[in-house]
Amino acid sequence: MTGDATVRFNPVGPDNRDRRPPAHAFWLDRPGVGEIRSVSLPSPGPEDVLVRTVRSAISRGTESLVFRGGVPESQYAAMRAPFQEGDFPGPVKYGYLNTGVVEHGPPELQGRTVFCLYPHQTAYVVPARSVVAVPDGVPADRAVLAGTVETAVNALWDAAPLVGDRVTVVGGGMVGCCVARLLGRIPGAQVTLVDVDPSRAGVAAALGVDFALPADAAAGRDLVLHTSATSAGLQQSLELLAPEGTVIDLSWYGDAEVTLSLGGAFHSRRLGLRASQVGAVAPVRRRNRTTTDRLALALDLLRDSAFDALLTGVSRFDELPEVMARLASGELPALCHVISYDDEGATCSA
Repeated sequence: MTGDATVRFNPVGPDNRDRRPPAHAFWLDRPGVGEIRSVSLPSPGPEDVLVRTVRSAISRGTESLVFRGGVPESQYAAMRAPFQEGDFPGPVKYGYLNTGVVEHGPPELQGRTVFCLYPHQTAYVVPARSVVAVPDGVPADRAVLAGTVETAVNALWDAAPLVGDRVTVVGGGMVGCCVARLLGRIPGAQVTLVDVDPSRAGVAAALGVDFALPADAAAGRDLVLHTSATSAGLQQSLELLAPEGTVIDLSWYGDAEVTLSLGGAFHSRRLGLRASQVGAVAPVRRRNRTTTDRLALALDLLRDSAFDALLTGVSRFDELPEVMARLASGELPALCHVISYDDEGATCSA
């Protein structure tokens, strides 16, 4: 393990007898170069929890973009993760899909498995209000998807799909697959997942929705949700709409230029294009739902074992610098790649 962070031992109990070694965290030292660093943990206060991480997951699209240094300077503030340390383009500690067990905290959380929007780190101390208990029946591996399902929930609040709608999701990554699964549970909805990778057909089947390659995607859709983060995907999303239909764009393009042709039927067919972003609760629910409510809903929805189809690989925490580089370069194909913190570790399955 590398890094030059100062190592301190911090008491957990008021009598200073319970001392723990430092934790370790994944840091992006500079674009394209990640490392494991020792980090010191503060002593938890009466309103805090100490969490030992069991699993974390890589949000492939966003974290690959961060790893490559692709966050535009104008978006440095908007792109900050809740417990990010450092600044873009690096050194920075970034990530937000973390499941762990509470080792110290309020009695109702002691020993509970919780989800937190925390980076890849072996243990951490946060305010108790920053964690949400994982429901019984949701394994830790699947619970790491909570942040992505939360994004999908917010998108459906923005999109407001109706019973019987014909809906297409363009882009079969983590977010697109989560969106497709939730849409597929709407009575009478006809949902198609579109992706350039034909292997996504098997994932779509596991999620209970149809699949099509871009050339075979059916038009006349009431609603299209776009998650491919490509100009071609966004252009096709508009072309698939029925008159007066709407595209909800969930993609994050970073510093990539997006080109879109609006000179054809965009105006005559009165098409709509709207953005959805998880940083704030959708306006239609903002008055009566908090971000904690939204995250708790996402975790409850993860009782659905169909989401296991998104878990496509697992690696040990100490392999994370190499794994992140392989994901960012496209060498390691994955939907949701899980990081294991078990003492025995895990072998890379991808």
